[in-house]
Amino acid sequence: QVRLVESGGGLVQAGGSLILSCAAVGRTFSPTSMAWFRQAAGKEREFVASVKWISGRTYVIDSVKGRFTISRDSAENTVELQMATVKPEDTAVYYCAARSERDLPTVVFNSERDYVKWGQGIQVTVFS
Repeated sequence: QVRLVESGGGLVQAGGSLILSCAAVGRTFSPTSMAWFRQAAGKEREFVASVKWISGRTYVIDSVKGRFTISRDSAENTVELQMATVKPEDTAVYYCAARSERDLPTVVFNSERDYVKWGQGIQVTVFS
């Protein structure tokens, strides 16, 4: 059984940087896409960014474009979310998610329903 384990969260001052990592632990892991979602207190969980495992093609939502970067290391089975110029509104629990169903190269999978494996979540708190 593969587990996704997030690390790197914590407290960060507005304008600062943080790197979240997600490692796939366990059996052989062959995702087609991986993503980061986040859920702020009292809000729905929202898609943040995704990366296609083979091509490395990435997608981020507009509110973090230019500030967040997603990347993957297929040899290490890890995915990172580099967060820069963070804002208080980035405060949330961040979740790593993986998808192993057949990929569609031109489709951005940005729904929770698209991902079957999830990490436990990690808190990111941005203070001003």
